[in-house]
Amino acid sequence: MDLVGIALRRPYTFVVLALLILITGTLAALRTPVDIFPDIRIPVIGVAWQYTGLSPDEMAGRITTLTSAC
Repeated sequence: MDLVGIALRRPYTFVVLALLILITGTLAALRTPVDIFPDIRIPVIGVAWQYTGLSPDEMAGRITTLTSAC
């Protein structure tokens, strides 16, 4: 027996099955949590440099250039 033959002999069974799939699918879609922006915990490292005698502009230019090249 094929599926089409069973569906033609028992149409109510397939209608009920289709309604059951529709209802459970809708409930599953409504209960599924949706998060557009997931919580991603990116590790952050803070480094404090101290050189006496440098101006703030010189310090920013030298350290960020040297550090970002690594």
